[in-house]
Amino acid sequence: MSVACRCAVLRARIAARAVVASALCLYAGAAAAHSGGGPGAGFAAGFAHPFGGGDHLLAMVCVGAWGAQLGSPLRLALPTTFPLMMVAGAALALWGLPLPAVEGGVALSVLALGACIAWCWRAPVWAACALVAGFALLHGYAHGRELPVAADPAGYSLGFVLATGLLHVFGIGLGELGLRASPVALRGFGAAVAAVGAAFVVAALRA
Repeated sequence: MSVACRCAVLRARIAARAVVASALCLYAGAAAAHSGGGPGAGFAAGFAHPFGGGDHLLAMVCVGAWGAQLGSPLRLALPTTFPLMMVAGAALALWGLPLPAVEGGVALSVLALGACIAWCWRAPVWAACALVAGFALLHGYAHGRELPVAADPAGYSLGFVLATGLLHVFGIGLGELGLRASPVALRGFGAAVAAVGAAFVVAALRA
């Protein structure tokens, strides 16, 4: 194996271990992040919310990273689709419309998006947008159920959407960096996220 290949493999392993370690730390906060905004929830609480749950954080970063991996037009289409459909999902929750298996679907989104990056799936534009839209609907629904207990639902929503956008931008940067420095490491990142997503799915099924 050449030196370049060995370096690429090493970077992939380091990236995978870093993601697993970080996500496992976030896993403990995932359930707490779904417990509601609390009586004083406003913009700050909404902005902080995605960073407190490993499932939401990883999914949002992966949307940006996968978009970067796929290139134009999905580099921008996926991070645009997610927040829009997330708002639609929150609206469904506020209207009281039932949506089954929300938590399981949110967990599955981490597994699926990580796998898309790991396999470098060159999805058609319509398929990638449909997949991201479906998962975004579930993420939005999960958070929409928390809005009624927020003191400032509009501020909470604005903060959450802004944080989501920033996580997408971070994911795009991560994906672009991975493509330039080591595509193997980027795929290793996706594999690590998928493994964590599988753990989330198992936990959701046992809940």
